[in-house]
Amino acid sequence: MQQPSTTEQGFQVESFFAERMKNTPRSFIREILKVAVSEEIISFAGGLPNPEIFPMEAIREAAVRVLGQRGREALQYSNSEGYLPLRRYISHWYHENAGMEVSPEDILITSGSQQGLDLIGKVVINPGDRIIIEEPGYLGAIQAFSLYQPQFIPVPLKTTGMDLEVLDRELNSGNPRMMYLIPDFQNPSGISYSREVREQIAERIRGKNILLAEDTPYSDIRFSGERAPGFYPMLPEQTILLGTFSKTVVPGFRLGWIVARKELMDKLIIAKQAADLHTNIFTQQLLYDYLINNDIKSHIHLISNLYGRQCHAMLEALKTYFPKDVQYTVPKGGMFLWVTLPEGQSSLELFNRALEHKVAFVPGNPFYVDGSKHRSTLRLNFSCSDEATIFEGVRRIAGVLG
Repeated sequence: MQQPSTTEQGFQVESFFAERMKNTPRSFIREILKVAVSEEIISFAGGLPNPEIFPMEAIREAAVRVLGQRGREALQYSNSEGYLPLRRYISHWYHENAGMEVSPEDILITSGSQQGLDLIGKVVINPGDRIIIEEPGYLGAIQAFSLYQPQFIPVPLKTTGMDLEVLDRELNSGNPRMMYLIPDFQNPSGISYSREVREQIAERIRGKNILLAEDTPYSDIRFSGERAPGFYPMLPEQTILLGTFSKTVVPGFRLGWIVARKELMDKLIIAKQAADLHTNIFTQQLLYDYLINNDIKSHIHLISNLYGRQCHAMLEALKTYFPKDVQYTVPKGGMFLWVTLPEGQSSLELFNRALEHKVAFVPGNPFYVDGSKHRSTLRLNFSCSDEATIFEGVRRIAGVLG
């Protein structure tokens, strides 16, 4: 006698999914990158560092040294907090380059800053909590926090940072639990918060029961202007600081960190232990060896100069080929700029037409909590294409603008 199928028995896989998974979106960019894998396609879609300047030889030499000198230690289990010499290095970097006093004990090494976002969500966010985010906002944060079912409160970005009038209204209309922002060369817009806006935001939330999550993946990649102070020195008791080596060394190591005070750090470590015990210790030791045996400042200077030239090329191409009624941001660092089409034009429809002409970008919709209201924006990445390719790609997009 033939056995009944699982369907006939009434088994339904969907019924086993946790509630938190039902409204957590896929990474839209990862899906686009699947489409834009052809070598024929000029892609401004990814948020990828330029592989041409990965320090290949220096990393190879570091790997040989680590395996030769500390091989057994580097291949063993390790502590959850992270490799102490690496945490001391990060502490010293903050002191020397940002004038910040951060103890190594306040640093947790994570599997990229994306894991840092997830750990913050686990430790801080309850279902229904009000979380203030930038509009447009970083896709990775929206996805990571969505798992914990918050109520997102988007605050629009101006060229100098969050819209303070809208922020005031949201701060006064409820009790937000947390605010998440990228103050330097924001993803996706490329804008940076002015010193004045930073100070005014800090003043508005100082002493309130609000946690500020400050994400700084691009802060060192500056090709013009002067560095403004971060939020952590202004609000050390209320701020969680996230950093990463993905943009300044290599992304494949998946090494980032969280800076937090002891009470928060204790809970973050518990969440980290439950997730993966510890971040890859061999990679931590390899990275540390690379950092102490090479001039990382010169390497970052090389990255900044390259991205500065590529950004300039993209701005010139937009000025040359795009209609005058198309607006775009002018970044002073980072890897992205943000384009706003005339009202009524759909960036998703433009994406489909552009893809037919072998060029890709990211439509703006997924960078908004309610993407249906923002159909005329798009993100362009300039870090992975040379100047000639940038001009050609922008020309192709301009050719299919409605």
